[in-house]
Amino acid sequence: MAYTHFKLTSMAVFPARTLQAVQRLACLFLFLAGSGCAPRPAPHPLAIAAAADLSFAMEELSRQFAGIAPGTRLEVAYGSSGTFFAQLQNGAPFDLFLSADLAYPRQLAAKGIGAGNSLFTYGAGRLVVWVPATSPLDPAAALNNRSWKHLAIANPQHAPYGRAAEAALRGMGLYDQVSPKLVLGENVAQALQFVESGAADVGIVALSLALAPATRALGRYWELPLDSYPPMEQGGMIIRDTAEARAFRAFLLSPAGRRILKQYGFYSPGE
Repeated sequence: MAYTHFKLTSMAVFPARTLQAVQRLACLFLFLAGSGCAPRPAPHPLAIAAAADLSFAMEELSRQFAGIAPGTRLEVAYGSSGTFFAQLQNGAPFDLFLSADLAYPRQLAAKGIGAGNSLFTYGAGRLVVWVPATSPLDPAAALNNRSWKHLAIANPQHAPYGRAAEAALRGMGLYDQVSPKLVLGENVAQALQFVESGAADVGIVALSLALAPATRALGRYWELPLDSYPPMEQGGMIIRDTAEARAFRAFLLSPAGRRILKQYGFYSPGE
């Protein structure tokens, strides 16, 4: 019987691509053999439903959080808190809910939705009257000025900032006069967009949006007196109890997180 003789060749003479291909095949073989060479599964992204007034603050919070939890990917959706409240009751796949009104998370908890004992308060919102930088209106006197045609606020039916704006207008005795001129945004961020685009002349929006770097140079604002509308206690809850959700909540409530929130106009309740 004839035998074929193979000459052993040093691994060093294999081209780099060939060596990499051999290593990949070897890894695949070991994986199939159950040796643990399988790739690690991608980490579960942290899906956050956030009130629209958080849009700018969350950008900074996300950057800072990435430095302490580099393996966690945040997926943030912004909208009105009332809309998210309805969606979460129907099983929307969010891990964390950050509401502009603590009442919504409390109602979810009462219905047995979300992780137990996970309610928290992260700040208190404030209202401002906002006008474009090119406007001749003085924001402090704009609501009593009859030269403008449209006033933008968030929709009071599902947006906490809209309800607060309506309460302020009623408290100041102006609601009946201005109600025919109201333009309602789906959320407070859209109300600001209406003023920026010229669809409205003046808006009542969140202080957090007026303080944002992207907005600060575009307009001027006047802060409404705190006694003109009910306190805006903002809070959230963990919907899907994961280590990532608890880590982000802990960061949000830490001194570093609170500094960022205050920088964007979210004060501690009672402050």
